[in-house]
Amino acid sequence: MRTYSGHSSAAASNELYRTNLAKGQTGLSVAFDLPTQTGYDADHVLARGEVGKVGVPISHLGDMRQLFDAIPLEQMNTSMTINATAMWLLALYIAVAEEQGADVSKLTGTTQNDILKEYLSRGTYAFPPEPSMRLITDVIAHTVTQVPRWNPINICSYHLQEAGATPVQELAFALANAIAVLDAVRERGQVPEADFGQVVGRISFFVNAGIRFVEEVAKMRAFVELWDRITTERYGVTDPKLKRFRYGVQVNSLGLTEQQPENNITRILIEMLGVTLSRDARARAVQLPAWNEALGLPRPWDQQLSLRMQQVLALETDLLENGDLFDGSHVMEAKVAALVAGATELLDEVLAHGGAMQAVELMKSQLVASNAERLRRIESGEQVVVGVNAFTSAEPSPLVDEEGGILVVDPAAEAEQLARLEAWRAERDAAAVDAALAELGRVAATDDNLMPASVACARAGVTTGEWAGVLREAFGEYRGPTGVSDAAIASGPGGSTSMEEARQRVHAVEQRLGRRLRILVGKPGLDGHSNGAEQVAIRARDLGMEVIYEGIRLTPAQIVRAAVDEDVHLVGLSILSGSHLALVPQVLEGLRAEGMDIPVVVGGIIPPADAAELRAAGVAAVFTPKDYALTDVLADVAELAGAELQTA
Repeated sequence: MRTYSGHSSAAASNELYRTNLAKGQTGLSVAFDLPTQTGYDADHVLARGEVGKVGVPISHLGDMRQLFDAIPLEQMNTSMTINATAMWLLALYIAVAEEQGADVSKLTGTTQNDILKEYLSRGTYAFPPEPSMRLITDVIAHTVTQVPRWNPINICSYHLQEAGATPVQELAFALANAIAVLDAVRERGQVPEADFGQVVGRISFFVNAGIRFVEEVAKMRAFVELWDRITTERYGVTDPKLKRFRYGVQVNSLGLTEQQPENNITRILIEMLGVTLSRDARARAVQLPAWNEALGLPRPWDQQLSLRMQQVLALETDLLENGDLFDGSHVMEAKVAALVAGATELLDEVLAHGGAMQAVELMKSQLVASNAERLRRIESGEQVVVGVNAFTSAEPSPLVDEEGGILVVDPAAEAEQLARLEAWRAERDAAAVDAALAELGRVAATDDNLMPASVACARAGVTTGEWAGVLREAFGEYRGPTGVSDAAIASGPGGSTSMEEARQRVHAVEQRLGRRLRILVGKPGLDGHSNGAEQVAIRARDLGMEVIYEGIRLTPAQIVRAAVDEDVHLVGLSILSGSHLALVPQVLEGLRAEGMDIPVVVGGIIPPADAAELRAAGVAAVFTPKDYALTDVLADVAELAGAELQTA
């Protein structure tokens, strides 16, 4: 039983962890901030405004030491949601465990380490696919022999559903990723063939449980059936224990609503039942989001509520005492069979393209298209979301206090992390650091396993940015596909404004301008949650606008440069990491310095007080998850450009 947590600093997160453990939490689930996830130190230009926002900043061994102070790692089960830099964070974890006197072979926990899904749905990749796969397989090969109780990878279908995946896509794409990883481990040859079953047995999954309860139960039973088939037929594993579909779960965050947020408590409970009622397909670890995640960062009480939900289910009910409640159900058998058939067909299509690594663009475009269809159903009312497009009148929520019902990260946290980083660099043995980095670079140029050199870097005092910097130099930079150019047109009704009416409004603006309306959709900073930006880009294009969208991870200066070079009429910024107050003013100032007096609009998880501050700084409009009717939003945005610009 866990809650996914971490924020501000290693010291603040350590205090939170020890408090949660005292409340009965039985494992830790560590959230890292975006600079840590993408391999940048806190003083990198891309890290500005992102430090400590969506997780804990870990820049070096001292931070990791502080994070687990007074928490004996040999006795702890620690899940670390980290992908591109998973090898590095595991190296730091091992180094701290050694300092504590732990037997490293007894460490238990999980590194997510599923870098492939980062190209599809989350965006915290750092390196191109091939070297990223090398990092994955090196971690697996190292842990199987040196840390045998560790789960070296969590094949993560969670973010696929967050990106709009259907159950069939979630099944097929996650299993395609798993096959790609296992095939790569076998091809690398670091694990003897006789021990390959142990590799299969250490593969775990991290899945999503949505609100369609029966469908979600069927999906999990389908996962079990398909994984048993793959491990038996493709990899020749016969030991039932090694073939077990082992998974942890966080229930769906995509469906959490800003409107009537107390409804999320009911949603979370129903979704938890979807991965616990079927004993033969039950989650091994559960972490629940907090009811107010659509509003901002949860407070300790909010996390406690999610933990208590698990404890009541596990310890008060008789749910865990019986056999599988769905055995013999004709309804369930039919649903599982349909999902297995659909997922098998789609998985075969991915494998026919050469596998998951070669089919990234195919899978990405399909996800963007299915997400567009999901949004269309909500906008049209075909898919009911209580409190959003139905039963919208409500009393104010007593759970939302005068501070917005969320935890606000102290703005001083970033400056304090920068000071700690500077002090760390000044106090460490520079010669040892240089030697460790040189060895890392040497190994990167060979086929040797990178894990031992990474652990040596951790011990020497190397920083996160330095470790990743050496590998960026060796492997190169990479920008993943956006999926927008090949996505399906988002046709159909959209909110109160029909598509045709909205197109006419956009056309009227273009007549005033004398040319086609051009919008730049930008994602400043390190926020990789691109699903909203992709849907904005698709819908704006469908309404007749010319769309400039270059994907994720741009500095404010790069966005300003693109706006000038492309001569756009307006800029739309998407930020879901909480860094809007730091990043948006930089874009505004840059545009003014270039003499571009054009509207800037912002979308994201933005509390009312922050929205007011952004508008005061010059933002023309602020949109939050409650503004789900994209056709309405974009028609209004187009008219902002028409109101403020002179005819060309």
